Amino acid sequence: MGGILILLGVSVACWFWCEFTPAVQVALVLIIGYGVIGFLDDFIKIIKHQNLGLKAWQKLILQFILAIGFVWYAETHSFSTTLWIPGFNWYWDWGYGYYVLVFLILLGTTNAVNLTDGLDGLVSCVTIPVVFTLGFFAFTLGFTELEVLAAAVIGALFGFLIYNRHPAKIFMGDTGSLALGGTVAGMALLLKCEILLVILGGIYVAEALSVILQVASYKLRNGKRIFRMAPLHHHYELGGWSESKTVIVFTIVSCLFCAISFGLWVMKFVI
Repeated sequence: MGGILILLGVSVACWFWCEFTPAVQVALVLIIGYGVIGFLDDFIKIIKHQNLGLKAWQKLILQFILAIGFVWYAETHSFSTTLWIPGFNWYWDWGYGYYVLVFLILLGTTNAVNLTDGLDGLVSCVTIPVVFTLGFFAFTLGFTELEVLAAAVIGALFGFLIYNRHPAKIFMGDTGSLALGGTVAGMALLLKCEILLVILGGIYVAEALSVILQVASYKLRNGKRIFRMAPLHHHYELGGWSESKTVIVFTIVSCLFCAISFGLWVMKFVI
């Protein structure tokens, strides 16, 4: 229910205060679309009592359809296929290869955000500074409508945190976490900061990388593990950190990643 409430909060806020430009429309399609994928996954788990939810290939097909939707938007609105390299202000045109990257960014970001959702309030506290920073990027580029969208997401997350802080009374499930992943990935694509997303979403990257390394180590090193448990937040929990301490530290680190991203973004206009 938490994920549904987040989606409702964002949708209602956008309905009243957001101009429905093509950029906002495609962003909302990604947010709601990934939220629907998450809802189907949650529905199967809870109602049908199937622990795995949607099968991996089913998720991939649905995510591929959403990626195709963004590619269609890019093609019909003369969207740039050039990547900006932060820190160097280099530009690299990927041509049609950019659309493969779109799929990888959407797939990677949504699943990484989903992995981060493991403790009370964690993914919300980590995501608020990320979306705030993306909102600032939108402000510098004059995308007022994306600023409003970012504000709507932040407001929904603060409202959700009232009931999701430890001990949580409500959970967002895959409905909310995949929708947040769609938010972050969609805004990064629309604002042309695809490479910077690796730093901006540093916590997401660390969480996903910890799972990849753990699985690879277990399979290649005869059952040996790198971490006590993956994703990364569980490693620190098993190391003695309380749930609240883990959330606070991860939030602070997320803010530091956002500050670095802020600096690199400003350099884009100075250098």
